Amino acid sequence: MNELLTVGVLVRHPLFPDWGVGQVQSVIGDRITVNFENTGKQVIDGNQVTLDLEAF
Repeated sequence: MNELLTVGVLVRHPLFPDWGVGQVQSVIGDRITVNFENTGKQVIDGNQVTLDLEAF
């Protein structure tokens, strides 16, 4: 699923729902940088975590 992520897509981290909604800032290989509303910028290893797409 992470292969569908592009800059600007809204996501949630399945293990940390309290982080809130995040916006993808960059995708470089398996490294996904997301700016979450409650915790700020986080770098996610796409090999370890599949981010959930946020419905509009």
